[in-house]
Amino acid sequence: MNCRDRCGACCIAPSITSPIPGMPDGKPAGVPCIQLDADYRCRIFGQPQRPAFCAGLQPAADMCGDTREQAMLWITTLEHATRPQAGGQPAGQAACPDN
Repeated sequence: MNCRDRCGACCIAPSITSPIPGMPDGKPAGVPCIQLDADYRCRIFGQPQRPAFCAGLQPAADMCGDTREQAMLWITTLEHATRPQAGGQPAGQAACPDN
């Protein structure tokens, strides 16, 4: 599957904790990456400066859906479900009790 033209959902919806050129502390969820151009394409695609997180995201039917809006919703939902909460646990997961 190829990326949808003028989408950029994977460059906006997720948080990225590793450095990005121009964003040394990464980026929060919902904030466009500074490397996203006006056509919603990554300026550093395929370059070694591109974070491993970004390189690991591959377009897929379940992530991308049929529209940009569906992709934004899916990635945002996943971001919220995996966001660390107090105590370092992802949302929706309870900490294992100490035995």
